Amino acid sequence: MARTARRLVICLDNAGYEVSLERRKIYVSIPDARAAKLGQLRVIDESGEDYLYPQKSFIPAELPQAVRRAVLQAA
Repeated sequence: MARTARRLVICLDNAGYEVSLERRKIYVSIPDARAAKLGQLRVIDESGEDYLYPQKSFIPAELPQAVRRAVLQAA
């Protein structure tokens, strides 16, 4: 997986996914064009695996480059 392809997103709503997602937490999102067409986002959740979740439950995490790099290294 290319590092530049990963995006950071913040979970706003975990209704129905309380075990897998935490509200207000930053997650790594992996591009998935087919999922996006269906309003879904591929996210690496608390299990460490990537699953599809409703795109409306997340917003992009706009972080300074140094912070973004540190978060991705820790993920």
